[in-house]
Amino acid sequence: MTQTVKIGKSEVTATPLGLGTNAVGGYNLFPNLNDDDGLNIVKTGIENGITLLDTAYVYGLGHSEELVGQAIKDFDRHQLVIATKGAHDFSSGEEVINNNPKFITEQVDNSLKRLGTDYIDIYYLHFPDHDTPKAEAVGALQRLREQGKIRAIGVSNFSLDQIKEANADGYVDVVEDEFSLLHQDRGADMLPYLKENNISFVPYFPLASGLLTGKYQHDISFPKEDIRSQMADFQEPRYGQILTAVDAVRPIAEAHEATVAQTVLAWYIKNPLISVVIPGAKKPEQVAANAKALDVELSDKEFKQIDDAFAAFKQMKSGKSLE
Repeated sequence: MTQTVKIGKSEVTATPLGLGTNAVGGYNLFPNLNDDDGLNIVKTGIENGITLLDTAYVYGLGHSEELVGQAIKDFDRHQLVIATKGAHDFSSGEEVINNNPKFITEQVDNSLKRLGTDYIDIYYLHFPDHDTPKAEAVGALQRLREQGKIRAIGVSNFSLDQIKEANADGYVDVVEDEFSLLHQDRGADMLPYLKENNISFVPYFPLASGLLTGKYQHDISFPKEDIRSQMADFQEPRYGQILTAVDAVRPIAEAHEATVAQTVLAWYIKNPLISVVIPGAKKPEQVAANAKALDVELSDKEFKQIDDAFAAFKQMKSGKSLE
């Protein structure tokens, strides 16, 4: 399957399934990571038809970018879409979010060196800061685009008002944010605006901590030290509602000889409001399995069946915590 999507108003095109690489070199995010595993995760993704690789400076404080850069040396760079993100400033000894044009410009140059490439296909402001006018920060990225250092401009984890401010001059091509069948509340206002302004949407955490893979059972409990015991997603009645919705996906998955996870990813791929979905992986075999979602072509009826099964979550507040 050679389906591709265009990123915003840019000339960047990518497969609708990408690879999130926070577990590739992200030693500050996950325990017991292995660099060889990270390299193999990236290579496996490319070998299985994935062209978009999504990384960030804060994943290992540059180490993920370095590993991605090493992994792509064995492939045709021009066939790949490299996305990275910056905004985390540790120069004071503490973590500060910084969108200052001078800082962001330096971050792009540093990312280019770590990735070992002459250009970055998509560069995101990773998080908004409190002080920098968003259009000024995006203006700095536009100047870098004019210099050929980046090809498309993105913002990540921005509110709708911040997206509008960032896009004041029409330069924003893509928005990345958390979104899944279980966590649709952020998209209610944002997605219509993105569609109207030809801005692509890239959701992360699409499998919702594994809840959308079909691996969880109804009769399960978590000890207090398990972080899931502090997440509303894993508490009743929400947990039961989630598993009931996931159960509705199973017969569709079976009809396609696919897994629940592959079928859920196929729903994102078919969704006209979504451009590229970027599940992460901690093992190469997970990447290979996810890539098979590109071969699952849902009918309009099946897409609606899945959409209807999770319709209640469009009105619910996200279940990431017990607040």
